[in-house]
Parts: sequence; structure tokens; C-alpha cells
Amino acid sequence: MRTLQHPATRHSPSGRARRWAALVVLMFPVLLVAVDNTVLSFAVPALSTALDPTSTQLLWIIDAYPLVLAGLLVPMGSLGDRIGRRKLLLIGGVGFGVVSAVAAFMPDASLLIAARALMAVFGSMLMPATLSLIRNIFSDARERRTAIAAWASAFSGGAALGPIVGGWLLEHYWWGSVFLLSVPMLLPLLVLGPFLIPESRDPAPGRMDPVSIVLAVGTLLPIVYGIKSATGGDPLWVACAAVVLGVLCGATFVRRQLRSASPMLDVRLFRNAVFSAALMVNLFSVFALVGFIYFLSQHLQLIAGLSPMEAGFFMVPGLILTVVFGFVAVPLVQRIGPAAVVMTGLGFSAAAYAIVLVSGRSGSLAALLLAFCVLGVGVGLAETISNDLALSAVPPARAGAAAAISETAYEVGSVLGTAILGSILNAAYSRGVSIPAAVSPAEADKARETLGGAVEVASGMPSPEAAAGLLDSASHAFDGGVTVTAAIAAALMLATLVVVRFALKGSATRSADSRV
Repeated sequence: MRTLQHPATRHSPSGRARRWAALVVLMFPVLLVAVDNTVLSFAVPALSTALDPTSTQLLWIIDAYPLVLAGLLVPMGSLGDRIGRRKLLLIGGVGFGVVSAVAAFMPDASLLIAARALMAVFGSMLMPATLSLIRNIFSDARERRTAIAAWASAFSGGAALGPIVGGWLLEHYWWGSVFLLSVPMLLPLLVLGPFLIPESRDPAPGRMDPVSIVLAVGTLLPIVYGIKSATGGDPLWVACAAVVLGVLCGATFVRRQLRSASPMLDVRLFRNAVFSAALMVNLFSVFALVGFIYFLSQHLQLIAGLSPMEAGFFMVPGLILTVVFGFVAVPLVQRIGPAAVVMTGLGFSAAAYAIVLVSGRSGSLAALLLAFCVLGVGVGLAETISNDLALSAVPPARAGAAAAISETAYEVGSVLGTAILGSILNAAYSRGVSIPAAVSPAEADKARETLGGAVEVASGMPSPEAAAGLLDSASHAFDGGVTVTAAIAAALMLATLVVVRFALKGSATRSADSRV
């Protein structure tokens, strides 16, 4: 049966070669965001030394970008539907490159956090546009699924490239050099995008709704901030107030969308169990991956003593498996169905954290390598199909909104991966580390803040024995915290698997084609 194209796609490239060339160009901004996230995780030790951030600032340096991004993705996806997705993509590319170059020269942690937040404003223009453009360029379901697998693999490819290139930069230059990677990576998009990527938009867009934009931002930002506050040691009333504010904004947003003749976000989409389950898979798969990378990058460099580049090569096998199994998921879904593929991926992710839990405080590099490879298989299987399920559940004209919601789940998962697992890990580390009596109160506070702080304090101690004692205590406290976070993550992945199993019941034998 021939698939009818929506009017928004009638100007899509007619030739197969041009469609795939457009996909290659669209993968560059995705690759950039993945490189940026991984490089920053590996730059944590260098940042700790150069900018001397507190543990809270260190988390905010990582979280400021995905936190702001999560709040703006839905409004930007809706904006792209109205003004043109290619136009929004190119604006975001220019802005992201400029702000990244400025961020490389920030003199302190507070200014770097502000720069990361501004990067997120432009980053929110990039991500929904890439996925929604793919939805409109590839009208054939099988081609689209392969294109989405390639799109998803760009995240893993960037994560694999980031540690290697970033590791080399960190060994030879200052920490800010990692932000300069965005400039050459955006050039193909800015030069070739206007010629290869067709413009697409909603053929019958409604008016922009500033109140809905404010409510959307006011929903996600306070809720995620409240979770960070609760796990970061802030007063409980601050966390509760933030969450209550977010829930109230969310309820008002939903009511406004239901009453609007042209809603910014069609909240009725969440009545579709497949769509909602796909978002849940997106959120928790990224939660597992980002949380794992957060502690693994520190363990490899600060405990195992690997250089940034060596640590990057250590992670390559797992990230390559993410790419490979993202493509394996495409033919596999034809044999066993999307629900089975997604649940298998979630099972692998849970098993990865179980391996870390079983290995305990040994800090075995072999166990960590095995666990990260197993996690790569799980994320590769789950993410490809979950994105296809989410996009296939909506008509092409609403691709921008659906892509934005899917990306919002992705970014919220990224925030929670460091906000929850990172905060729990930091709290367990602070409680478990023992500080020698010879250390001054100021240095003791620094050593308790982060593992990087303990390593820096130990390097300046006059007594080798006392320094060795501090490092030994810090490493055991850190790995002990990792076992706690591993248990929580494994339980969350298993709970997600159970919920998704019931949500996708009835679609287990159907491919996403049936919803196109």
C-alpha cells in the first residue's frame, strides 16, 4: 500500500541519494551535542582543578544545559512547526557555535554555568528540528526507521568521539578547548544545510501562545530543580515548593492546551499508551547512560589513574555497541516486534547496573568494562525503537511537537541521571570519606565536596603517608557510593521494564509501520 505524503513533505528531496545526504548533514548537530555532553563529563577533573567549583556548582555545570534545554524543547518544537524547521535549525546552529566559543574562556564556575544555560537556548532549536525534519524527509516507514537508527547512532558516535578527541585536547590544552569543538562541527550544517535540507512546517499552524510557553518552562524547570534540591542537601521546603510550583504550572498548561483551538502541544497524544511508553523508555534509558558515564569517567581518571584519552578509549567498546545495536534493532523489530526489542534493551540496561552492584567496592576495571558494554547494547536497542514509536504515533504535520516531546524526555533523563544519581553518589562519598587530622578545615571541606577535590588536596600534602591514606579513603568512599547508585538505577530500570510491558501490551506483535 502506497503511503500518502502530507503537504508538509511534498517538497522533500525526490532522489534517494539526496535524502540520505540531507540525513548526513542533520547528523552533525546531533553529533555535536553528544560530543559536548561526553567531553564535559571527562573535563570534570580538569574543571575541578582550574575553577575550584563546589560539588553543587560542579553538578550545575553539567546540568545547566540539559535543564534549560528540557524546559525549552516543546516551545521550540512548536516554533519550528510554525516558522520552519530548517530555519530554526540554522539559527540554533549559529547561536550554539558562538556561545560555545565564548564558554571556552569563562574565568569561573558561575559564568560557565550561565554560558551553558545560554547554549541550551540555542541547543533547544537544534534537537527537535533534526528529528522532525527526518520524519518529514523519509515518508517510507522502513527508510525512516533506518534514518532514526542513524540519528540515534550519532549520539553514541559522538559519545565515542568525544572522549578520544576531548581527551587529546585535555592532555595538551586547557579545559576550555573542549568547547571549541562545536565550531568546526557546525560548519557542514551551516554551509550545506540550506541546499540539501528541505524546509518543512505545519501547513495550518496556529498562533504563538506566549502564556503556554511560560507555563511549559515553568513546569519542567521547577520540578527538575526540586529533585536536584532534594538530593543535593538543600532545605526540604525549597524542594517541595519548587515541585508544587511545577505541578501547578503543568496543570494550568494542560488545561489551557485542552481548551485551545490550536494548542502548542496536543496533550491528547499522551492518551496513546504506545506514545507514552516510548517517552518513558527515552527518559530512563538516557538516565541510565548519563548516570553511568558520570561516575565511570571519574573512576577511570581519579581512581584508576588513566589519562583522559586512555579513559576515552576504555569507553569506546561500549559506545560502539550502542551504535551497532541501534542498527540491529531495525531488522530485529520485524522479527519479534517493537515491544520485545524495547523490553530486551531495558533488561540489558538493568543487567549492566547489576554487574556494577555485584562487583561491589572492588572497582574492577574488567567488571566496569563489561557493565558498560552491556549498557551500550541495552541503550542501542531501546532508544532506536522508542523514538520511532513516538514519531509514528503522530501525523507528519505534528512531527515537530512529537519530536520535541521525545527530546524533552531524553533531556529530562539526562538531567536526572546526574541530578539524582550524581547527588546520591556525592552524598554517599561525603559521608564515607575520612579526612586526616593534619588537613586544614578549608582543605577538609574541599576534600569532602568531590573526589577531584580530595585528589587535589592529597597532591599538596607534605606527608606521603597521609596523602595515600586520604586517597585510599576517598576511592573506597566513591566506589561505595557507586554501589548505592547502581542498586537504585537497576531497580528503576526493572520497574520501567514492567510498566512498559503493560503499556505496550497488544502492540508486541505489530511494527511501527501500522501506525504510519
